[in-house]
Amino acid sequence: MTEEAIFRSANMVLVQVYMASEIARDCVWVLGEMGSIEFLDLNEGVNSFQRAFVEETRRLDNTERQLRYLEGVMREQGVEEPREAYGGAYGGAARQPSRDLEELMQRTPQTTSEMDAVVKAVAEYEQGVREMAETYRGLEKRQQGLQEERSVLEGTRKYFETRMSYDGYRDGDDGSGDRNSSDRFTISSNDSLLTQEERAEGFGPDDVGLHDLEAAPSTGAGPMPRESSVNILGTAMGVVCGTIETDKFAILERILWRTLRGNLYMARVEIGAPVVDFDTGEEQRRCIFAVFTHGGGLVARSRAVAESLGGRVVEVPGSHRAYAVAVHGVNGKLADVQRVLAGTAERLAVELKEVAGQLAGWRAAVASDKAVYAAMNRFDYDPARRCLVAEGWMPRGDVGTARAAMVDVADRRGVDIAPVVSVVDSHLTPPTFFRTNKFTAAFQAIVDAYGIASYREINPGLPAIVTFPFMFAIMFGDMGHGLILTLAAACLCLAESVIARQPHRGEIFDMAYSGRYVLLLIGLFSIFTGFLYSDLFSRPVTLFASRWAYPAGFKEGQTVSATQTGVYPIGLDWAWHSAENTLLFANSYKMKLSILMGFIHMSYSLQLSLANFRFFKSRVDIIGNYIPGFLFMHCIFGYLCLTIVYKWCVDWIGLKRVAPSLLNMLINMFLAPGTVDHQLYPGQGPVQLVLLAIALVCVPWLLLYKPLALRRAHNHSVALGYSEVLSGPSEASSLASSHSHYSPLRPSESESHALSPSNSLSPSNSHSSSFSHPPPPPFNFADIMVNQVIYTIEFCLNCVSHTASYLRLWALSLAHNQLSSVLWNMTLRNSFVAYSERGFWGCIIVVLLFALWFVLTVAVLVCMEGTSAMLHSLRLHWVEAMSKHFQGEGYKYTPFSFYRLLTSDNDS
Repeated sequence: MTEEAIFRSANMVLVQVYMASEIARDCVWVLGEMGSIEFLDLNEGVNSFQRAFVEETRRLDNTERQLRYLEGVMREQGVEEPREAYGGAYGGAARQPSRDLEELMQRTPQTTSEMDAVVKAVAEYEQGVREMAETYRGLEKRQQGLQEERSVLEGTRKYFETRMSYDGYRDGDDGSGDRNSSDRFTISSNDSLLTQEERAEGFGPDDVGLHDLEAAPSTGAGPMPRESSVNILGTAMGVVCGTIETDKFAILERILWRTLRGNLYMARVEIGAPVVDFDTGEEQRRCIFAVFTHGGGLVARSRAVAESLGGRVVEVPGSHRAYAVAVHGVNGKLADVQRVLAGTAERLAVELKEVAGQLAGWRAAVASDKAVYAAMNRFDYDPARRCLVAEGWMPRGDVGTARAAMVDVADRRGVDIAPVVSVVDSHLTPPTFFRTNKFTAAFQAIVDAYGIASYREINPGLPAIVTFPFMFAIMFGDMGHGLILTLAAACLCLAESVIARQPHRGEIFDMAYSGRYVLLLIGLFSIFTGFLYSDLFSRPVTLFASRWAYPAGFKEGQTVSATQTGVYPIGLDWAWHSAENTLLFANSYKMKLSILMGFIHMSYSLQLSLANFRFFKSRVDIIGNYIPGFLFMHCIFGYLCLTIVYKWCVDWIGLKRVAPSLLNMLINMFLAPGTVDHQLYPGQGPVQLVLLAIALVCVPWLLLYKPLALRRAHNHSVALGYSEVLSGPSEASSLASSHSHYSPLRPSESESHALSPSNSLSPSNSHSSSFSHPPPPPFNFADIMVNQVIYTIEFCLNCVSHTASYLRLWALSLAHNQLSSVLWNMTLRNSFVAYSERGFWGCIIVVLLFALWFVLTVAVLVCMEGTSAMLHSLRLHWVEAMSKHFQGEGYKYTPFSFYRLLTSDNDS
């Protein structure tokens, strides 16, 4: 029968598994479906690339790389992957781990031929998609180049239309025989000869604006020159045009200025729309530039400098007719490229949609198979039996199921040698494993964040399910704020199946979703404590009639005393909210309540240490740690709590006595033992003297008993002839741990072999574990004494400081109530006054101030104050409570599980 492993960690055993090589993969697959074994690495001294299944792992690594490439192309092309149950990267491939034998027998492992087919299909799709993607990317770059070329032509046309006049060369020839043609450009003599900048913000690479020139006749046009020649004041000049990044234009300008020694004329036109750099994938802004200079050498030098800075140089015709031909050619090429690009995109989308439907299954299959081979790389190979040997930790209750499941695999494969599962004795510390569900997992995570419980010690996460939200609610108690928390958490709980399928959740939202049941409980507990406080958004809850009666006929502003007519049915009487001394009463009440809650919490935690000592049969810790610690704490702070309750129960006004101060009583108990200034009860002095004497005796008891008892036990064992280093754990060796006041012991040898019917014939007798079993540390009385001194000092001081630390329950509760009251008075209360005075406009003010009040309530009082109260509750559990019993020196149990593997991306 499977152990629940909630109150204590599961009883773990170290198992050794022999499996034939031909069925090892299938056996590990079944264990992965079961999710109940944590494999140990038997090849720690072997490099990863020298292990047995490194080739299979590399092949699957390559397949995962191909899958990541396909996923990246899908993301670029906007093809979405369907999300099924469990969502995440693996679709619905993740199945809950099962420890039911019949269900495990129905889960057939994936064969190697099926895995080979997956690897082959992924490789074929990756090759096809890569070819199409590279073609598509090349067409996009070609399209961008043509668009920039068209932008240069359009930009130069606009520039020449605004800055130049059409004039023929004096002696020029356009190639058509017409020497008097007006197709040439000349620069106006009024223009500057250095640098001109133009900006066309609305101009982009897709703006055509050139179709009017396409219709121009191209017959008779002369050949396009290498670079344009223009006539400036009767002198022919060369021009270099193109595009460059806007940020680099200033660099180009400075370099050309120094290179050409100022003998140039530059112009710039901004391209409004950004373009994509296909090398980096980032958007960048580019501009059109034109450089005018003298001579072919300077023109070539300008071209080289522009290209070295990543610029694209475009040839600009020197005649209007040749310009129209160039524009027509660019538009034609661009149309052809866009047509081919659309066809390629359509074929690529079809291919990617086929991939999207199978990607989750492929990813799950590859990840699972890779995990299997990674686990098998931890195994040892036994050449004598030609089998693999594995070792790992497993809950004792799952050993039988694992053995039967692996035998079933051997039967289905027709292998005569069935796998052998045997329990191995070891001094290694087993991992800590607590079984959790979706409700308890968040509370267990709160404890594990502080430390993993030692093997087989009591789980602090179990009582934290109640104590954590209750401590939070004491500080946060308000019915309205608790209701907001409850509704938000209820929405997360009801929509958990939908949220779980979301592949990418924000970090903050994922934290809230993971702790949705924590939020639900702290909301419900806050409603309960708010009901006890009679608080609803800082307003009194008049559920029952008040048990305080005011005298009739008093005037407003007059101070009167109310008379108590009875006991309020439950919680605080709401009449205290309107009393002048409400703050004094609330401070006194909540301060004493926090002391009581803190003592009960710490005392309960101290009893858990007794349960641990009894479970591990640590008599020396019971006598030397628990009993003196219990007496010391209860003789001082237990007595203080009793006096608090007694003071509440006595009618001091009826006795016509002033209630004595408990703080002064506690101080005088140590400074003036046996003397009482204001008597609380008869015989108070002698009682306090006896309690103080017991507390003082407990200090040396706590300090000396355990070290002396351990030394006596050690000396006794040496006197009987045993060596200092014993063959197994003993009370003198194991309990003298330098890290804690007790050390968990492993189960006995007979218990370890209870599940192995034929241990004398077990292969474990001939194949020893690959791990060395370190002996217990030698006895060192000095170390034990030093650690006990530290423990004694910490325990005595912590009894004082931890009790005072629980006063944060009172402080935060008071602060929360006062802040809520101030927010109400400054917003909604003022809005009601405005409504009564201003009529319709007052109604508008009420709506606006209500919105302000609600936003501030959620943001400040619920979110910020809730976070603060949660952190304080964490502190009270981690430090004040768990220090009384928690050792926390274990390590987490991480079994080999396909479900954990395939859902880890959503849980993280």
